[in-house]
Amino acid sequence: MTSPWRRLLRPGLVASAVLLVAGAAVGGVLAGLSGAAGVAAGVLLVAASYAASTLVMAWADGLDRRMLLPVGLMTYALKFTLIGVVMAGIAASDWAGLKPMGVGLIAAVLVWITTQAWWTWTARIPYVDL
Repeated sequence: MTSPWRRLLRPGLVASAVLLVAGAAVGGVLAGLSGAAGVAAGVLLVAASYAASTLVMAWADGLDRRMLLPVGLMTYALKFTLIGVVMAGIAASDWAGLKPMGVGLIAAVLVWITTQAWWTWTARIPYVDL
């Protein structure tokens, strides 16, 4: 049986892949190549961020369950600092795909959170050790 962490990661990545294809197509139609690249970059950044968080939390859970909160908070602070630095660098470059990237970021966050909520509500995870 796969761990809940692996089962959690797969639906988010699949939903992000669907959004990547659809979003890049819409971005391409509305804003050309830079629009498609911007939406794709936004979706990929969010998917990588959430996937990294999930993998780090799975690692911490495997070591000691008491490590989940501190490792989760450190991962959160680190990834949002990195995303801020990346976004500041892109904003300073006057790239035409910046606005589509922002739309891709927002859409990807909403899709990932919705997918994760659906997975959590429908998953059969024992609350006690059997």
